Order: sequence, then C-alpha cells, then structure tokens
Amino acid sequence: MTTTAVIIVAAVLAAAALLALALSRRRAPAAAPNDDLVRAVDEMRNKMDDLAGDLSEALDRAERESKRNRLFGELGVSIDLEELMDRVLDAAMEIPGFDAAMMVGEGHGGAPTIVTRGMTPQETARPPTSGVAGALPGTITVSYRYGRDREVPDATLIRGGVFMPLMGRELKPVGALSLFWRSTDHEPTAEHVELAEGLAESSVPAIENARRYGEARELAETDALTGLYNQRYFHETLRREVMRAQRYERKLALIVFDLDDFKSINDQVGHLAGDRVLAQAADRLREAVRNVDVACRIGGDEFAVILPESSAEDAEQLYGRVHNLMRGTALGTDEERLRISAGIAELQHGDTAAGIFERADGALYRAKDLGKDRADIARTDH
Repeated sequence: MTTTAVIIVAAVLAAAALLALALSRRRAPAAAPNDDLVRAVDEMRNKMDDLAGDLSEALDRAERESKRNRLFGELGVSIDLEELMDRVLDAAMEIPGFDAAMMVGEGHGGAPTIVTRGMTPQETARPPTSGVAGALPGTITVSYRYGRDREVPDATLIRGGVFMPLMGRELKPVGALSLFWRSTDHEPTAEHVELAEGLAESSVPAIENARRYGEARELAETDALTGLYNQRYFHETLRREVMRAQRYERKLALIVFDLDDFKSINDQVGHLAGDRVLAQAADRLREAVRNVDVACRIGGDEFAVILPESSAEDAEQLYGRVHNLMRGTALGTDEERLRISAGIAELQHGDTAAGIFERADGALYRAKDLGKDRADIARTDH
C-alpha cells in the first residue's frame, strides 16, 4: 500500500471514529453518567489522539517523500555542474537524519567544484573526512569522538558522516557525496543511508553529462592557438555586459589590441613561428589582466579585453602593463621587441555592444595612424 493510500485510510478511520464518538455521546443518558461509558469515551479520545499523531506523521513523511522524489527526478534537468550539485544537495537534505552535506565534483583540468549545505565556514574550509585515502567503490560510515576540552557546544559538532564516492564509467571517480549528522543520540537508519546511496548513484549519469557539456562548451568558446576566449564568446559576453552595465548604471570599458606589422613578422619568420608569437602575446595579455576581465582573441592578430566596472583610465593602465610585458617577447627577427597598438572605449549612456566596439575599433585605427605602438581613447559624445 502506498503512503498516499495509508493517509486516505487513516483519514477515513479518523472520521469514522469521530462519528462513533459523537453518536455515543448523543445516545448516553443525560442524567446519571455511566462509569463504563466515561471510560469508553476516554479510551476513544486517547485512541483519537494517537490516530491524529499517526496521521500527522504519515502526512509529514508523505510530503517529504514527495519532495524528495521530485528533487530526485529533477537531477537530469540541469547540464550545468554547479546547478546540478545544488539540486543533489537539496535532495540530500530531505533525507531524515542528516543535518549537513557536502558534494565534490571533479573539475575538468582544474580545481574540483565544492558545494555544501548546513556547514560552517570552518567546516567547509576543513571538512570532516572518512580517514580513508583515495576513492573506494563503496559507502563508508564514520563516527567522531571529541575531547572533553572542546570549547564548542556539543550540539554544534558534527558527530558522524556517510561518505559515498561517485564512480563513473570504468570505475573512474567523478566526485563524492558526504552527509553528516550532529545529534549525539540519533544516527541515520539503514533505510535512510540506502536513500542517500540511491541519490548518489542516481546523480552519477547527470554529473557525467554535465561534465561532457562543460568540456564541449569550453572547446566551443576557446581559441585553440592562444587558449583565450574566441570571437563568438567575445561578442556574446560584450552584449551581456553592456546590458548589465546599462541596467545597473555601472561602468564598462573595452580595449582592442592589434600587433603592429604582424604580416611582416610572418613573412620573415614563417607562419609557424608567427603562431608562436601570437601564443606568447596571449600569455603576456593573460598575465596583465585582472580575474574579472575577459580576454579574447577576435581575429588573426587582434585581441580584445572586456573590463567590467572599469573606466577608460583603467583600460589605459591595462595597456601600459601589456605594453611593458610585450618587451620580453622574442620575435626571431630584426625587430627588437613586439609592438602593439590599442583602441579604448568607455560605455556611454544608451550605448550598445556594437556601438562601444566600433568606437574602440576606430580608436585603434587612429593609434595606427599616429605612429603605432600606442593606445588611443575613443572620443565621448556630449
């Protein structure tokens, strides 16, 4: 019998009991109460209280089970790894007996992604472990003991955890799911641990799909030669950042770079060596930008950087850093160093992505006309 059916039966029984109680009261003589009748009524009331408690508990279980099943079913909806991990932890926290959770997703060529629920910053920075090095194809349950000299109140301590490695195809680890409890007198039941294992197992195919999507998206957005973002990603991001800056009245700057006389460099050293020069120039650009800046290759020897929350002066300072770093780029030609020109534009009120790009590109051509190896700032309209 399903939980819903149990609730319906319980509700029917409760209604019948209430009706019987009402009839018994109506039929009882009003004059002298009968002791047997009083005891029967008290017994019925106790049973009704127990039944109401059972019904409330069954309803609560049904609601949690329904929410948990819905969250389980939504795991495959997202193809973004972090969003998927959030969904997994949402479902995990609906399993009774657990107070905190952590999920680790193996990154593609980078640091792993970590998402937590119900954990303090200190616990997130130094999370509890199973004490077993490496990923094992099975669940590990651990209980923790603390010394009496701990200053933290007992109620706040993590008392134990269930550690489940997420094993993908060919038993390759794709991450780990860990659930924790803080109660000193209660541990998750075997049934609840099985639910957690079922969640972990169900999440693996979705995680693998999200990782494949992330890898494919990274390849589609990255320039193969330089490792910078490509032209398509540049225009999409510029459009998005312009809309955001206009909506919230924030600053935005754009700088477009061009390597001076690159065609002659190619003619002297060859295209393969020219490609190495482009790769070196991209490395120098990567060294100069901030974490929030978006560096892209938008043409053969043309680069661009989107600078959120920045002014034309900030972009001019970036050009100075790039210009200095380019001095160390070996060309293998008679040129003493790589020279680079740039055009800078700052977002104006009512500007579009096309508008700010055209003004930066126009400033780049003016820098070329003025003798190259310099930056020019686009004029503002008043």
